[in-house]
Amino acid sequence: MNILVLGSGGREHSLAWAILQNPKCDRLICAPGNAGLEAIAECADIDICDGGVVAAFCAENAIDFVVIGPEAPLASGVADALGEAGVLAFGPSAAAARLEASKTFTKEICDAVGAPTAAWARFTEAGPARDYIRSRGAPIVVKADGLAAGKGVIVAGTVEEACAAVDDMFGGEFGQAGAEVVIEEFMAGEEASFFVLCDGETAVPIGTAQDHKRAGEGDTGPNTGGMGAYSPAPVMTEAVAQRALEEIVRPTLAEMARRGMPFRGVLYAGLMIEEGRPRLVEYNVRFGDPECQVLMMRLGAQALDLMLASAEGRLAEMSVNWADDHAMTVVMAAQGYPGAYEKGGAIGGLEALPETSREMVFHAGTARVGGQVVAAGGRVLNVTARGGTLAEARDRAYAMIVAIDWPGGFCRRDIGWRAL
Repeated sequence: MNILVLGSGGREHSLAWAILQNPKCDRLICAPGNAGLEAIAECADIDICDGGVVAAFCAENAIDFVVIGPEAPLASGVADALGEAGVLAFGPSAAAARLEASKTFTKEICDAVGAPTAAWARFTEAGPARDYIRSRGAPIVVKADGLAAGKGVIVAGTVEEACAAVDDMFGGEFGQAGAEVVIEEFMAGEEASFFVLCDGETAVPIGTAQDHKRAGEGDTGPNTGGMGAYSPAPVMTEAVAQRALEEIVRPTLAEMARRGMPFRGVLYAGLMIEEGRPRLVEYNVRFGDPECQVLMMRLGAQALDLMLASAEGRLAEMSVNWADDHAMTVVMAAQGYPGAYEKGGAIGGLEALPETSREMVFHAGTARVGGQVVAAGGRVLNVTARGGTLAEARDRAYAMIVAIDWPGGFCRRDIGWRAL
């Protein structure tokens, strides 16, 4: 098969890495790619949010299957355009992608099916939102309704902080994503990620993970796109996962189908777990980043078979075969991230690191300039390892970080601390 992966981050590098292990893959193209993807696949510079452009590229290159990595192309209807062009694609329609593209839409779906989630209210103006916050008190959660690259969520510890977040969102900090704001009850507990493949009817769980959103150790500092992750998540016991599937995921899928927008692709449920009870924090309609990296390390070649089955409506005949191990990824980011940071710093030592099924460095924000890998984004590298225990996976990942020569980078040194 000729396969096209859309995206340029660590998520897409790990997807491409897993796909290449499957003998079904004859030719792999990534668009637009990064320095790590350039080393394992062809890269093409196209507008991945323009469905017509992507469909034309597929026709020119005899692409059989497209894996859509980020949320933006999904929300803009790239999967729809590919379907109309007769190209098989992994990812939901634009209508179904509203589960991530609109917090309000997701809340309405939850209310319709009785899925457990936080109490909420929606606002289009700052004044009523501030009044609501003052009436409810803190802690409280303020969310930009639309897509904000994983950063449009403020968990406010005080009323003043929450009101300031409202003003920032309506003031344009997150662009059009903050034109509407959702304010939610603060949910106590431990957060975990639950990943389920869907084909419009069947749902097949493919793994759990825990992310570390805060920039600082001990889960302090500003929110980021994610500073590290591990899989599996100990808090997601078999009983908790089953409850999440029966009380949240399957009712959501049934309601989406009832509304004429069946969900196909990966549904990533962010859950808050308290005393064995899962409640939905939010849905994403693509693999998490950096959670995808640990999932792909544990899934390997079967990831392609599972994604094909999702796209072709054959999930009922599939099963997931896990290695009984653990995986961890540690994000190396540019100093200053998630605020202002510099690009262009040279990164050394990568060529000496192992590239195996147990140890990999997945590139996120990198580029190659004159044969040298340089930083080209905020989150730059995902240093990933597997082990028989989580502690073993952690030790392998941090040993690899020591060998990377990048003075302009930093990482959290406590990834996995809740489980360990």
